Amino acid sequence: MLWWSKKVNPQFKIYIPSKGRAKIGLTVKALDQMLVPYTVVVEEQEYKEYAKYLRKDNLLILDKRFQEQYEVCDDLKDKLPVGAGAVRNFIWEKSIQDGEKWHWVMDDNIRSFQRCQKNRRLKILDGAFFKAIEDFVLRYKNIAMAGPQYKMFIPEKQAHQRPPFITNTRIYSCNLIRNDIPFRWRGRYNEDTILSLDILKAGWCTVQFNAFLQEKAVTQSMKGGNTDVLYKEGTLKKSHQLVALHPDVARLDLKYGRWHHFVNYKVFKQVLKFKDEYIPKKGTNEYGMSLKKID
Repeated sequence: MLWWSKKVNPQFKIYIPSKGRAKIGLTVKALDQMLVPYTVVVEEQEYKEYAKYLRKDNLLILDKRFQEQYEVCDDLKDKLPVGAGAVRNFIWEKSIQDGEKWHWVMDDNIRSFQRCQKNRRLKILDGAFFKAIEDFVLRYKNIAMAGPQYKMFIPEKQAHQRPPFITNTRIYSCNLIRNDIPFRWRGRYNEDTILSLDILKAGWCTVQFNAFLQEKAVTQSMKGGNTDVLYKEGTLKKSHQLVALHPDVARLDLKYGRWHHFVNYKVFKQVLKFKDEYIPKKGTNEYGMSLKKID
């Protein structure tokens, strides 16, 4: 079974930073299957390789200045790549220049997008997934960032009663970001968590959807991206950087034989606030989605 609807596309543009994955980018394949438009942002030296597999109007070359000016938040200087935050800042600026109020930025290793209903995770083959999230955040005046939960955290075989969304937590890998907030990506590692905490500490809300899921490849399981260079020495450096930047809410933990970071999000108590002009509507909007059987 899967979710299917009449042609629905997101309101805001989708950008996918990608490096070393011209042939194996999973998010591109997922969006192609959903018939959802996107732009892949690549470094100049990789443009020709990506152009073998993607149409040129789906490609955008990163401005190197964003790598040169990026705030890596460590003293390693040029010993390692600056990480994905630089290209994400370039995307943010490009979206503002295009007159957009929000933008999507996604990792390039997402296999599918799914809807969770009645403890079942079912694939969505339409842009209604993104449009529903957009319409939700646009009801409120104090949401700065939102995105779907990881599929692995909503198991089908376990009985659970998770709310359709939670507020004030980290947003990973698939981010819908408000353009006019006074923040940018920073940090060589864990830039998703760093940005989430920067936003929350300033009093804004984030929203993570349990009703909408992303099936992301396991971190460090695919070649390319940051896996080959940044994370080849394990996870200690990236966790340590996060703790150094946000020591009041983050700490280091040794679990399953490797270092992890733990963040206390319970300290963030801000609540969602409707826009003054928003009028709640009765009923459920399915965005045209219905269940279809597949072989």
